[in-house]
Amino acid sequence: MKTFKLKQIPERDSKPRNNGLTMVMDKGLSVREVEDFISVSGNCVDLVKLGFGTAFVTENLLTEKINRYHDAGINVYFGGTLFEAFIVRNQFDDYLKVLDKYKLEYVEVSDGSIDIPHDVKCDFIQKLSKNFKVLSEVGSKDVEKIFPPYLWIELMQKELKAGSWKVIAEAREAGNVGVYRTSGEVREGLVQEILTKIPGEKIIWEAPQKAQQTYFIKLIGANVNLGNIATNDVIPLETLRVGLRSDTFSFFLGKNAKYISKKK
Repeated sequence: MKTFKLKQIPERDSKPRNNGLTMVMDKGLSVREVEDFISVSGNCVDLVKLGFGTAFVTENLLTEKINRYHDAGINVYFGGTLFEAFIVRNQFDDYLKVLDKYKLEYVEVSDGSIDIPHDVKCDFIQKLSKNFKVLSEVGSKDVEKIFPPYLWIELMQKELKAGSWKVIAEAREAGNVGVYRTSGEVREGLVQEILTKIPGEKIIWEAPQKAQQTYFIKLIGANVNLGNIATNDVIPLETLRVGLRSDTFSFFLGKNAKYISKKK
């Protein structure tokens, strides 16, 4: 429930939702910080990614943090870099044990830091999808690796077919690789070509920067799936989604909306 009523506010899908997801990057919050974050933003968050390998170095509070998120109806998963850290050490079975230990229902499969043959990546997706909701990440963290649009589409299609619940368009936490140029500018032609073949509801666009979030909201709508959102940007993002921030203020009002002064 919102605090009060306003007309011409775009309707947001309610939780638990399959579309309009907000995925947040937790880069090492304390339990107290998680509690404070949930108290303010919990209703707007669908997924929390424990970024890169932070889960490994926060063992003393990891269980408690995950429990806090789950109790608030927020799904948690480990960042794809941790998956890759296990795979490159030939410890896939150990990774499964970790997922079981922390009672996680979601898992990310990526190959942004190591080279995994795509058929092998899809095999991991297929195996994991039998017991988990799989988010698979497409794109490289290496700024020098630029995939042509047809390859993005091909990889996404194969990973969805293998069993991915959603595919994630890589951007890193800074938003300067993958579907973005090093300046953070959206590669608009790439994005729009991807959307000609991949349903928008199947993609989570990593969009840590406000301009990137604004672009996707205007392109796809209030219920676009966005990821790698900083914890202190969740509420500002929600105002962008519903047209209560200058960047999207007029977007949802329509061409004929205007202020009419009533003079006595």
